[in-house]
Amino acid sequence: MRKFYTVVILLGLLSFPLMAQDNPKVEVFGGYQYLNIGSTNNGPSSSQGFNGWDASAAFNFAKYLGVEGDFSGSYATIDGVSFKIYTYSGGPVVSAQAGRIKPFAHVLIGGIHLSGSESSNSVSWNGYTVMAGGGLDAKVNRALAVRLVQADWVYYNLGSTTVAGISVPGFSGSKNVRIATGIVFRF
Repeated sequence: MRKFYTVVILLGLLSFPLMAQDNPKVEVFGGYQYLNIGSTNNGPSSSQGFNGWDASAAFNFAKYLGVEGDFSGSYATIDGVSFKIYTYSGGPVVSAQAGRIKPFAHVLIGGIHLSGSESSNSVSWNGYTVMAGGGLDAKVNRALAVRLVQADWVYYNLGSTTVAGISVPGFSGSKNVRIATGIVFRF
């Protein structure tokens, strides 16, 4: 019986370093995003705001390094036309832990889908996007954090498309910013 208690105490003491680790293997984020699309490289010099959602999942394979997948949807109605923008991207993420605050930075590369519709007419474009930025998470407890802010620069390039037999040229833009906030589940 004495050996049993010795083994239990020894295993308990050896588990303290594991309990002290504050670096979750997986983090899942969900929340609100505001996307501001600036002027296009070959279009009018105006900007437009879109409201929507952002969701991401990060797998941390080292203390400060991981890989992230990000998905978002943004919506706006401009002059009676309903626009939807969806992005799907992934890339590396680096982070640090400073007490309850966790700053992070990422570079994400992926695709973008833009569609616009009015009455029964619709048009859509597909292309690629690059996002670079970062943010701050505030730890609430071991399993939950609040993303105080995430800010990303967004570049997009949309290819040409055909609408009612008319070819519409592609376009790109680099004067875009995405701001997000929400909840992070940590596993």
